[in-house]
Amino acid sequence: MALSISSSIAISTSSTFHSSDPKPPQIGSIRVLERPYGGGVNSSQRWTLVKPLNAEPQRRVAATIVASEVAETQEEDFELLAGDLENASPLEIMDRALEKFGNDIAIAFSGAEDVALIEYARLTGRPFRVFSLDTGRLNPETYKFFDEVEKHYGIRIEYMFPDAVEVQALVRSKGLFSFYEDGHQECCRVRKVRPLRRALKGLRAWITGQRKDQSPGTRSEIPVVQVDPVFEGIDGGIGSLVKWNPVANVKGRDIWNFLRTMNVPVNSLHSQGYISIGCEPCTRAVLPGQHEREGRWWWEDAKAKECGLHKGNIKQEDGAQVNGNGVAHLNGTATVADIFNTQNVVNLSRTGIENLTKLENRKEPWLVVLYAPWCPYCQAMEESYVDLAEKLAGSGVKVGKFRADGEQKEFAKRELELGSFPTILFFPKHSSQPIKYPSENRDVDSLMAFVNALR
Repeated sequence: MALSISSSIAISTSSTFHSSDPKPPQIGSIRVLERPYGGGVNSSQRWTLVKPLNAEPQRRVAATIVASEVAETQEEDFELLAGDLENASPLEIMDRALEKFGNDIAIAFSGAEDVALIEYARLTGRPFRVFSLDTGRLNPETYKFFDEVEKHYGIRIEYMFPDAVEVQALVRSKGLFSFYEDGHQECCRVRKVRPLRRALKGLRAWITGQRKDQSPGTRSEIPVVQVDPVFEGIDGGIGSLVKWNPVANVKGRDIWNFLRTMNVPVNSLHSQGYISIGCEPCTRAVLPGQHEREGRWWWEDAKAKECGLHKGNIKQEDGAQVNGNGVAHLNGTATVADIFNTQNVVNLSRTGIENLTKLENRKEPWLVVLYAPWCPYCQAMEESYVDLAEKLAGSGVKVGKFRADGEQKEFAKRELELGSFPTILFFPKHSSQPIKYPSENRDVDSLMAFVNALR
């Protein structure tokens, strides 16, 4: 994602400011907008002032009105505000954010369906700014989309780039594709997280496109507004930056209905099967039955599919435990219900799966999924797996599940070939050696073809 800001503020060139007047917020160098988003404004009559996101904040005596607004922001109870806005529409939340922070807030735009944020901002009728992170490794389609968005809204996206020296050191020491071998976190830290940190130091608030359904295991508790727990704003220190998530409670399909209804331009990669879009080497189209985040860093475990930009919103699943009602407790607070709950799917215990692996002559073959209920990719295939179990009922093939996270994970990795969640195994009738499902297609037809080839 490229950090950029664009301002939709237009100021007449004939205006003059006197020393006794409160000075308007300084946003840096002047750039003429060719087509302001509101339309009907001659570019020769209006100017747009843009302050680079990484610009050093000006330490000067603020006008009384500005100082009072800052004080109000600092005293705001954002947890209480989040509760008040929990059932508000994205448009209402966006309007409140822009009203409260004015020129000190910017929309984070990744070049994907979060273009909806820009459309919501336009609909408020208020000035707004946009920023994006250009990692240097985005798809050509994403760069073309940035240009299309700029022209559609009459804005200029100001991109934040990674530090050239840091990128050079990383590539020279580890190569261009080190993330395939030792994980994506180091590359993301250099190309995304640090540029974002620099950008946010020039703001008091930012607006993101995070949704709870994007990654149910890690983003399911995102509030619509919060004090950012990780990054710092212009005043410095934890607590100096506010994070707004206007579409936190919106489903992905509703975002797309909104984009189609408003005739908003979208990234052409979406029509090729891409849902979550990041850097070109780390993004691919998703397959039927897969969760949208499975197109990102597909060679890594489900829990690793975050780049660090929203670290403060990520829940930790390692401490998950299950109570007697089949509900997983995460770190003693949040809960995630168990999945694949149907009479046609046998819930195997540790002893049950061990016995199944030892049998050389089974009465019937078994299909077993190794899963974790918090894993979004397991959740995404729940419907197809339950449907498959229903189709196989009475066919002589048993369908089961084994929860393989927590204390069982090491056993599953050692004895059951667990690589990442979900892993699907077929236990033939006359062999003790299970056969691992090799495909990432988890639709009913693909799974059924696998079973029929081996039964």
